[in-house]
This record gives sequence, structure tokens and C-alpha cells, in this order.
Amino acid sequence: MILVFLLTLILECFGTLKPTISNGGWDTYPEDVMTSPGPCNIPIRDSTLSHQEFMDLYAHSQPFVIRDGANNDLFRALTGKEHLIYSYGDSIVRLSSANSYSYEKRDMKFREYCKNYLFPQNRNTLGNETFYMFGDNDNEEWGDLLNEYRIPSYNLPKHSPALSFGVAGPGSGVPFHFHGPGFAEAIHGRKRWFLTKPDDRPTFHPNKTTLQWYFEDYPTVKKEMELYECTIRPGEAIYFPDKWWHATLNLDTSVFISTFLSP
Repeated sequence: MILVFLLTLILECFGTLKPTISNGGWDTYPEDVMTSPGPCNIPIRDSTLSHQEFMDLYAHSQPFVIRDGANNDLFRALTGKEHLIYSYGDSIVRLSSANSYSYEKRDMKFREYCKNYLFPQNRNTLGNETFYMFGDNDNEEWGDLLNEYRIPSYNLPKHSPALSFGVAGPGSGVPFHFHGPGFAEAIHGRKRWFLTKPDDRPTFHPNKTTLQWYFEDYPTVKKEMELYECTIRPGEAIYFPDKWWHATLNLDTSVFISTFLSP
């Protein structure tokens, strides 16, 4: 009887030790990573890139990835799960539906969002039924945190930076859309990017999630047009030029921040 009890206790203990991929405490089970990082056909540069090279090679012509462009170790520490929930758990965040054109909104406490929404994306759930936090931050409430982020050192003439901060579960993402230029950095977790030139509108349904698009349309789009793609990791940021179509797919539970450059 004692032996049975001990075996049961051991099994229960080991049952709680399920391995996870942990990024700042934002855990992801390996089986919840639904896609691979894939290829990268976008130039990867480092902080030796001069501002003149940025203007000549990338600003108006093509995306690129900047690696270790700024030291955001402090910001990465501040956005670890335990610290972020402790500091901002009672703050209200605004969630957006993950479809291309019509964004329904939901407001809730950040703590509630982390508890009830940071699950792997269901392949059968449409974009208008999927909600996650990717922007719409209250800059006054989140200002102290955002002020600790060091933005990329590259800018466009007569443009000003504006920050957008988000946290999302594995398999989530925003389907194809476009807007002005900017940078997007992975703080915790990996984010896969897909981009096409402004005149190359990719095949996509505006109410499909990026995960659905990836499994249903990605192979066709890749054959039909020039598709730029890359997965960025913590410490890396991608630059997207003005009006370029782009979609994102979070491979892990991810924390990320964008710097939009607005005239």
C-alpha cells in the first residue's frame, strides 16, 4: 500500500514537470509550436549599419532585420511574465480581433487577459473570433514601461516614432494588411513575418487568421509572387517600408513592440 502511494506521488510530481520553452517566464509547450521558423530571405544587419546605408538601401525599397540594434536588456527584464503581471496586472488593456480590416475591441485587466487568453491559437477559429493584445496601449498608464524601451536608431526625415506594445499566445498573429513604415522587435519569443511589395497583393481572406492562411494559402502565394519572409528572435527587429503588405505569426508565447514612423 505504501509502495502504491509512493508511485502515485512520483507520477503526480513528474506529471507537473512537463517541459516548456520559456522566454522570460512566458512558457510555451513544444507541441503548441504549430509552424517552423521557416526560411529567411531578408537581409540581416547589425548595429554597424549606418543611417546613410539605411536610407540608401532600405528606407523606401525593402525590408531588413536589424540584430542587436539597441540594448534592451532592461526592457526585456521588465517585461518578464512575473514582473509585468505584478506591475500591470490590474491595468486595463484593449484587445483587438485578429482580422484584416474590421477590428472589434474588448477591454479587460491585463491579469485576466494573461490567464484566459494566452492559449495556443485554434486552427478552426476565425479572425473575428480571435482576440489578443497588440497595440491600443494607454500611453499614460503604460508610459513608465514604454519609456524604458530603446527605439531603433534609424528614422525617416520628418517622421516621429510611436510605440505599440503587445503580448500574445502561440499561433496568434495579424493577417495581411498595410500601413506606414516602422520597426517591430521581438522581446520574448519568436515571430514569423511574411511581406510582399505594395503592388503585389497576396491571396488571403480578411477573416482568416494568419495560422489558417499559412496552412491553406501560403504554398500558393509563395509560388505566385515574391514573398519576403523571416522569423525574428529576441533582440532582433524587422523594418517594414511604407505600404508593404505584411502578416505575422507568433511561434511562441511572445512579447513584442513596434515603432511606427509617422509624418
